[in-house]
Amino acid sequence: MKNHSFTDSLRHAIDGIMTLLKEERNMRIHFVMTILVVVCAVLFGLSRTETAIVVSLCGAVICAELINTAIENAINISTAVFNMYAKRAKDAAAGAVLVISIGAAIGGLIIFIPHGIDFIKNLIG
Repeated sequence: MKNHSFTDSLRHAIDGIMTLLKEERNMRIHFVMTILVVVCAVLFGLSRTETAIVVSLCGAVICAELINTAIENAINISTAVFNMYAKRAKDAAAGAVLVISIGAAIGGLIIFIPHGIDFIKNLIG
């Protein structure tokens, strides 16, 4: 059924995110990591550009997890028995989350390590 208004669309999108936060362990992990990244961005005094990059990376990971779950659910309702194509589709979607997660982690480390070193130096020195 088509949404009648922008607020309906927004409410359904938020419902989808909240459902995944309640039901999907990996989504909760991604969400907690996003909160930690934002806290560290503030603590370490990241620049606007660096903050935009790490927030975008976190958003990409959460987006990939949402899409992965949507694909898995769509496949689960369309086939009740093992199907190699269904497995491949689900594995590929999970692989996409893994790839963006690794990329986000590497990008985050590139940004955070120098700031972390400076933060520690300021604490002890």
